[in-house]
Amino acid sequence: MESKTYHIEGLIEFIPRVFKDDRGFFLETFSQKMFEPFGIDPIFVQDNQSVSKKGVLRGLHFQKPPFAQGKLVRVATGKALDVAVDLRRGSVTYGEYVACLLDAERHNMFWVPPGFAHGFVALEDDTAFLYKCTDYYHQPSEGGLLWNDPAIGIDWGIAEPLVSPKDEILPLLQDFNSPFSI
Repeated sequence: MESKTYHIEGLIEFIPRVFKDDRGFFLETFSQKMFEPFGIDPIFVQDNQSVSKKGVLRGLHFQKPPFAQGKLVRVATGKALDVAVDLRRGSVTYGEYVACLLDAERHNMFWVPPGFAHGFVALEDDTAFLYKCTDYYHQPSEGGLLWNDPAIGIDWGIAEPLVSPKDEILPLLQDFNSPFSI
């Protein structure tokens, strides 16, 4: 499995080896060994899946400590632009983001550790988005940031995404007191 790191520490893209033949394909979607070179030991406790039509934007979400979640995300069908925003106080990249194109044909995955706001936009109809989480969903710990906060400046690549009413009223980064630190 190949890996790619980004300018924001902790974010990693994994590109698996895919074995194809006339019957179809096989790939390994998770192995603890892929995290070992980075000193990460995630314990996944929950798997989630969503399906979105083209243009649906979900995010930017997180869970506050002590229920913060790390996520290993990928798409099984379609394409999505996946975004992680650094919310760790004391980080030199606080408020910066990384965008990773997830593509079902590439089978790539993106590791988003705790301390990041996370969101994605579906770039094709019927995009099936899957994510493994290091903690359980805990509704009282939910948090988020406004998807189009100008201070963050995310280029989602689409003009008018379909966003839930809940996501349209999330706070701006300037009004956010981060519970995360390095």
